[in-house]
Amino acid sequence: MRITADRVPPQAYFVGSAIFHYLGPAFAVLLFTRIEPLGVAWLRIATAALIFAAWRRPWRVWSSVGPSDRRLVLIWATVLAIMNGCFYLAIDRLALGTVAAIEFVPVIVLAAVAARTVRNIAALVLAGVGVYLLTDVHLTAEPLGLALAAANAVLFAGYIVLGHRVSRAPSMSGIDGLALAMGIAAVLALPIGIGQAAPALADPVLLAAAAGVGISSSVIPYVCDQLAMARLARASYALLVSLLPATATVIGIIVLGQLPAPIEVAGVVLVVAGVAIHAEPPRQPAIRDAGSVVSSVEP
Repeated sequence: MRITADRVPPQAYFVGSAIFHYLGPAFAVLLFTRIEPLGVAWLRIATAALIFAAWRRPWRVWSSVGPSDRRLVLIWATVLAIMNGCFYLAIDRLALGTVAAIEFVPVIVLAAVAARTVRNIAALVLAGVGVYLLTDVHLTAEPLGLALAAANAVLFAGYIVLGHRVSRAPSMSGIDGLALAMGIAAVLALPIGIGQAAPALADPVLLAAAAGVGISSSVIPYVCDQLAMARLARASYALLVSLLPATATVIGIIVLGQLPAPIEVAGVVLVVAGVAIHAEPPRQPAIRDAGSVVSSVEP
């Protein structure tokens, strides 16, 4: 992996993340008839934590990182725990594509902060209008679902900011930082998730299905995120995230049968157009070995 990871374009890692970011949750929706949302959320985090523990042995990294990096990982873990709970409660009430569109709103602001060219501003406008069309919800329809989706959106923006910092941390690789954060998040979410997860613990088939959701939702996409973040400027990564509502809409059609209205199809087209015309800011090479990839640092 170390030999080949830096040869793969970072955008390719993002595509992998985009596919699995909502494929796992789409399967999770199918589990909601047997396991409550917070139980699925905890099983997702716990599965990922166990896999990362076996793969990276993050406890060995903890003793070697400095106090500031430890605080960074702890904050990131807290965001991961709360974000996953809000997300699953939201998709239990709203269509997956709608939650994805709301999730993107704070992210486009992150991209806008660093957009310094006419081309990038135009890309943000197109993506923003596309997200607006994709949302297509009424505030009176499901206020709790919308509130949960909004909370998840803010936390998702925090996930990107903190994850980007972890990917550039000097005392650990991004994936080791992710392994640490996921283990801590599993412990933080345990009190509110274990009760609802109980039915799966007594049913091997349900447990295997929930573990599959965890691998699809938190292992594959989060590792891809770290590999992409280590080599993409934060503004570039934030704008690429505008693909997620389009991805969620397609997955919602295929897995859940959530057919979009024509206006939502127009939103997908505008989002993809925004990504297509975006130009990444120039980057400077870094000499630090990220542990899994050779990274480049944004200016």
